[in-house]
Amino acid sequence: MLKELKKICNPTVFEDIFKTYAGDLKQFLFFKTQDLDLAEDILQETFVKLWENCEKVSYTKVKGYLFTVANNKFINWTKHKKVVRNYEKSAVSKNDQESPEFILLGKEFLQKIEQAIQDLPETQREVFLLSRMEKKKYAEIGEQLGISVKAVEKRMHLALKTLRNTIGNV
Repeated sequence: MLKELKKICNPTVFEDIFKTYAGDLKQFLFFKTQDLDLAEDILQETFVKLWENCEKVSYTKVKGYLFTVANNKFINWTKHKKVVRNYEKSAVSKNDQESPEFILLGKEFLQKIEQAIQDLPETQREVFLLSRMEKKKYAEIGEQLGISVKAVEKRMHLALKTLRNTIGNV
Protein backbone atom coordinates (compact mmCIF):
# COMPACT_ATOMS: atom_id res chain seq x y z
CA MET A 1 0.00 0.00 0.00
CA LEU A 2 2.91 2.35 0.75
CA LYS A 3 4.42 1.84 -2.71
CA GLU A 4 1.13 2.74 -4.36
CA LEU A 5 1.09 6.07 -2.56
CA LYS A 6 4.58 7.01 -3.80
CA LYS A 7 4.58 9.71 -6.45
CA ILE A 8 7.08 9.24 -9.26
CA CYS A 9 7.28 13.02 -9.73
CA ASN A 10 9.01 13.28 -6.39
CA PRO A 11 12.76 13.64 -7.19
CA THR A 12 13.77 11.28 -4.39
CA VAL A 13 11.37 8.58 -5.59
CA PHE A 14 12.46 9.12 -9.19
CA GLU A 15 16.11 8.74 -8.18
CA ASP A 16 15.29 5.50 -6.34
CA ILE A 17 13.53 4.20 -9.46
CA PHE A 18 16.57 5.13 -11.57
CA LYS A 19 18.95 3.36 -9.18
CA THR A 20 16.69 0.30 -9.06
CA TYR A 21 16.06 -0.22 -12.77
CA ALA A 22 18.80 1.58 -14.72
CA GLY A 23 21.28 -1.32 -14.57
CA ASP A 24 18.82 -3.96 -15.78
CA LEU A 25 17.42 -1.64 -18.41
CA LYS A 26 20.89 -0.78 -19.70
CA GLN A 27 21.76 -4.48 -19.90
CA PHE A 28 18.48 -5.16 -21.75
CA LEU A 29 19.21 -2.36 -24.24
CA PHE A 30 22.83 -3.41 -24.75
CA PHE A 31 21.66 -6.94 -25.52
CA LYS A 32 19.35 -5.51 -28.22
CA THR A 33 21.68 -2.86 -29.67
CA GLN A 34 25.15 -4.37 -29.16
CA ASP A 35 26.26 -0.73 -28.78
CA LEU A 36 26.96 0.63 -25.29
CA ASP A 37 26.65 4.31 -26.29
CA LEU A 38 23.32 3.70 -28.02
CA ALA A 39 22.06 1.67 -25.07
CA GLU A 40 22.93 4.54 -22.72
CA ASP A 41 21.25 7.08 -25.02
CA ILE A 42 18.04 5.07 -25.15
CA LEU A 43 18.23 4.55 -21.37
CA GLN A 44 18.41 8.31 -20.81
CA GLU A 45 15.57 8.97 -23.27
CA THR A 46 13.48 6.35 -21.47
CA PHE A 47 13.93 8.03 -18.09
CA VAL A 48 13.22 11.44 -19.63
CA LYS A 49 9.96 10.02 -20.98
CA LEU A 50 9.14 8.64 -17.53
CA TRP A 51 9.78 12.05 -15.96
CA GLU A 52 7.58 13.75 -18.58
CA ASN A 53 4.77 11.31 -17.82
CA CYS A 54 5.39 10.86 -14.09
CA GLU A 55 1.84 11.95 -13.20
CA LYS A 56 0.31 9.31 -15.49
CA VAL A 57 2.45 6.31 -14.50
CA SER A 58 1.57 4.26 -11.44
CA TYR A 59 4.49 3.45 -9.15
CA THR A 60 3.48 -0.22 -9.16
CA LYS A 61 3.73 -0.38 -12.96
CA VAL A 62 6.90 1.65 -13.42
CA LYS A 63 9.12 -1.33 -14.32
CA GLY A 64 6.83 -2.47 -17.13
CA TYR A 65 6.51 1.10 -18.34
CA LEU A 66 10.28 1.57 -18.48
CA PHE A 67 10.93 -1.64 -20.40
CA THR A 68 8.07 -0.94 -22.81
CA VAL A 69 9.28 2.60 -23.52
CA ALA A 70 12.87 1.41 -23.94
CA ASN A 71 11.81 -1.35 -26.32
CA ASN A 72 9.67 1.07 -28.35
CA LYS A 73 12.54 3.54 -28.57
CA PHE A 74 14.80 0.73 -29.80
CA ILE A 75 12.24 -0.29 -32.42
CA ASN A 76 11.88 3.32 -33.59
CA TRP A 77 15.68 3.62 -33.82
CA THR A 78 15.82 0.41 -35.88
CA LYS A 79 13.11 1.67 -38.25
CA HIS A 80 14.93 4.98 -38.62
CA LYS A 81 18.20 3.22 -39.47
CA LYS A 82 16.37 1.17 -42.10
CA VAL A 83 14.96 4.32 -43.70
CA VAL A 84 18.41 5.93 -43.71
CA ARG A 85 19.97 2.83 -45.33
CA ASN A 86 17.25 2.71 -48.00
CA TYR A 87 17.71 6.41 -48.72
CA GLU A 88 21.46 5.99 -49.01
CA LYS A 89 21.00 3.07 -51.43
CA SER A 90 18.54 5.03 -53.57
CA ALA A 91 20.79 8.09 -53.56
CA VAL A 92 23.72 6.02 -54.81
CA SER A 93 21.67 4.35 -57.55
CA LYS A 94 20.11 7.70 -58.51
CA ASN A 95 23.54 9.29 -58.88
CA ASP A 96 24.58 6.43 -61.18
CA GLN A 97 21.63 7.16 -63.50
CA GLU A 98 22.17 10.89 -63.76
CA SER A 99 24.36 11.13 -66.81
CA PRO A 100 24.45 14.44 -68.71
CA GLU A 101 22.08 12.94 -71.28
CA PHE A 102 19.66 11.89 -68.53
CA ILE A 103 19.72 15.39 -67.02
CA LEU A 104 19.15 16.99 -70.44
CA LEU A 105 16.19 14.71 -71.14
CA GLY A 106 14.74 15.60 -67.73
CA LYS A 107 15.00 19.32 -68.47
CA GLU A 108 13.41 18.86 -71.90
CA PHE A 109 10.57 16.85 -70.36
CA LEU A 110 10.00 19.52 -67.71
CA GLN A 111 9.80 22.20 -70.41
CA LYS A 112 7.34 20.03 -72.34
CA ILE A 113 5.13 19.69 -69.24
CA GLU A 114 5.26 23.42 -68.48
CA GLN A 115 4.33 24.24 -72.08
CA ALA A 116 1.48 21.72 -72.06
CA ILE A 117 0.10 23.29 -68.87
CA GLN A 118 0.36 26.77 -70.40
CA ASP A 119 -1.49 25.55 -73.50
CA LEU A 120 -4.48 24.34 -71.45
CA PRO A 121 -7.64 26.46 -71.69
CA GLU A 122 -7.72 29.04 -68.86
CA THR A 123 -10.52 27.30 -66.90
CA GLN A 124 -8.75 23.91 -66.99
CA ARG A 125 -5.32 25.37 -66.22
CA GLU A 126 -6.70 27.25 -63.22
CA VAL A 127 -8.33 24.13 -61.74
CA PHE A 128 -5.27 21.98 -62.52
CA LEU A 129 -2.84 24.38 -60.83
CA LEU A 130 -5.05 24.86 -57.76
CA SER A 131 -5.39 21.10 -57.38
CA ARG A 132 -1.89 19.87 -58.20
CA MET A 133 0.33 22.78 -57.24
CA GLU A 134 -1.54 24.33 -54.31
CA LYS A 135 -2.91 20.94 -53.15
CA LYS A 136 -6.45 22.24 -52.73
CA LYS A 137 -9.44 19.92 -52.52
CA TYR A 138 -12.10 20.08 -55.21
CA ALA A 139 -14.60 21.61 -52.76
CA GLU A 140 -12.14 24.40 -51.91
CA ILE A 141 -11.47 25.04 -55.59
CA GLY A 142 -15.19 25.15 -56.34
CA GLU A 143 -15.77 27.60 -53.50
CA GLN A 144 -12.87 29.81 -54.59
CA LEU A 145 -13.98 29.87 -58.24
CA GLY A 146 -17.68 29.99 -57.50
CA ILE A 147 -18.47 26.74 -59.35
CA SER A 148 -19.79 23.34 -58.31
CA VAL A 149 -17.59 20.40 -57.34
CA LYS A 150 -18.89 18.58 -60.43
CA ALA A 151 -17.68 21.45 -62.61
CA VAL A 152 -14.26 21.24 -60.94
CA GLU A 153 -14.17 17.48 -61.55
CA LYS A 154 -15.10 17.96 -65.21
CA ARG A 155 -12.45 20.64 -65.78
CA MET A 156 -9.81 18.53 -64.05
CA HIS A 157 -10.76 15.48 -66.11
CA LEU A 158 -10.47 17.48 -69.34
CA ALA A 159 -7.14 19.01 -68.24
CA LEU A 160 -5.65 15.60 -67.44
CA LYS A 161 -6.96 14.13 -70.67
CA THR A 162 -5.43 17.00 -72.67
CA LEU A 163 -2.10 16.69 -70.85
CA ARG A 164 -1.97 12.94 -71.45
CA ASN A 165 -2.61 13.47 -75.15
CA THR A 166 -0.01 16.26 -75.38
CA ILE A 167 2.75 14.66 -73.29
CA GLY A 168 1.93 10.99 -73.69
CA ASN A 169 1.70 8.35 -71.00
CA VAL A 170 5.14 8.83 -69.47
